[in-house]
Amino acid sequence: MASGIFAILDDIASLMDDVAMSSKIATEKTAGILGDDLAVNAEKATGFVSSRELPVLWAITKGSLLNKMIIIPIALVLNYFFPIAIKVILVFGGLYLAFEGVEKIIEYLFHSSETVVEAQSDENIDNGLEAEKVKVKSAITTDFILSIEIVIIALGTVLDKSIGTQIITVTIVSFLATVGVYGIVALIVRMDDAGFKLLKRSNNRKGFLSSLGQFLIKALPVVIRLLGVIGTVALILVSGGILVHNIDYLHHLFPQVPSIIKEIVSGLIAGVLVVFVVKTFGKLLTVFKKK
Repeated sequence: MASGIFAILDDIASLMDDVAMSSKIATEKTAGILGDDLAVNAEKATGFVSSRELPVLWAITKGSLLNKMIIIPIALVLNYFFPIAIKVILVFGGLYLAFEGVEKIIEYLFHSSETVVEAQSDENIDNGLEAEKVKVKSAITTDFILSIEIVIIALGTVLDKSIGTQIITVTIVSFLATVGVYGIVALIVRMDDAGFKLLKRSNNRKGFLSSLGQFLIKALPVVIRLLGVIGTVALILVSGGILVHNIDYLHHLFPQVPSIIKEIVSGLIAGVLVVFVVKTFGKLLTVFKKK
């Protein structure tokens, strides 16, 4: 009986070794997409009233965890029974990200944004909460697409392992991705609060704490603007990367061109085409409704 227990413990130790090694490899493989994921989601999680930043971020984080709870079992089942479906899902996800990125560029170039200051009425508050829900939903949808790629990349590193190792490794990497990305995003959006606390501790006297506090406060608007640009570029780059790596024609097209150029161009072209189709369909639908 004792020997049986030791054998079980030995199997568990062996499994944990495999999981630790596989998780390390999978994390390294997903590092690139996690960087893009951070830029995209940081941009999505900014632009709210200060008091709503953390609640909104927590709502997006919960949505991200739910996304991965849905994606992981489906990915494992599809990979075992119908692996081609994974590639199709990734391509459609890439098209969606390209659409989001190009739509942001079009909005910036052709729609002037006028800042209108309105009194805080109940109607304005309701509109603000409604806009918040829309942005949270958009962030969770974008996270869903990025989560698919993270899960697929992590799964691809353990295809030769047992199903137990696959499940544990993909789950660990997915959890670390969510906690790591949104933890860093939380630090970014609360930079100004940290700055004000440092100023308070320094009693507004000149010194290191005061200088650091002022730097954090002044840096936040710049960081947010940069995140808007970086997030949009990341959407285009990630979408192009998904399309190039999952469509053989694009993968083998112009082999002499650097991959990053191919990915950006592919993302832009795909985004423009999808925006055109969506806008055209929307206008046709409006015309038919009027009739």
